[in-house]
Amino acid sequence: MQASSLVPRLATGAVLVALLAVVLTVGGWALFTAALLVSLLAMVEYYGLFWPGRQGWGKKLIGAGVAVVLFLAVRQQDPLLVLSALVLAFWAGNLFFLICYDVRPDETSYFNAAVLVSGVLYVPLALQFLIFMEPVEIIFVLLATAVTDTGAYFAGGAIGGPKIWPAISPKKTWAGSLGGGALCVLVCLGYGLWLGEAGAGDWLLAGLALTIAAQLGDFFESALKRWRNAKDSGNLLPGHGGILDRVDGLLLAAPVYAALRAIQSGFF
Repeated sequence: MQASSLVPRLATGAVLVALLAVVLTVGGWALFTAALLVSLLAMVEYYGLFWPGRQGWGKKLIGAGVAVVLFLAVRQQDPLLVLSALVLAFWAGNLFFLICYDVRPDETSYFNAAVLVSGVLYVPLALQFLIFMEPVEIIFVLLATAVTDTGAYFAGGAIGGPKIWPAISPKKTWAGSLGGGALCVLVCLGYGLWLGEAGAGDWLLAGLALTIAAQLGDFFESALKRWRNAKDSGNLLPGHGGILDRVDGLLLAAPVYAALRAIQSGFF
């Protein structure tokens, strides 16, 4: 483990924790604004994997606009508004395809429309689950994803060994995956028994589900970057890459926890 790469990683992590503390303390509009800002930045990075630099700036603006509409619709907690926003996202891509096909039919592909819509569904839709969680739950989910990543980082670097999924992520090992998973389960158990209301079995199950979700989310983004020949989604966070690199596991972990809470109420 090189200190030169670890120092900026830890420094960036400390800044993010401080910002999170402020957002959770203020709550309300601060949480909504922070979730929206992170969603927009991560979504633009996702689009950048397909349209790097200034390419596709029109599609990026359309996606950002639809994301804002979706956030505002979810904030109203009106199912019809949310469904309307999701349909709007789909048809924004379709209308873009229609216009491009009219102008350049021989060069137009529906692929661009699909990417535009998938960016809205992949990032903003998933992160909005956090808005409806209590601060203790947000910390729980963020902690689960963070310790999964940290445990895998150190266990994989210290132990090495066989690769878990070399075609998707050549550097990740079974030791890292199991180390990150074990740390996540233990942290979730301790955090849950300390601040929660559920039993030990529920917290163990939640920790297992969250670490699997976090690792699958990470693998998915790794596959995207490998497919698009990109090392990182961006460089906004020193030591971590881009915003999307930091929240990739959270994008699946947040809805998984929301589903667990809907099935088994009384975690917190």
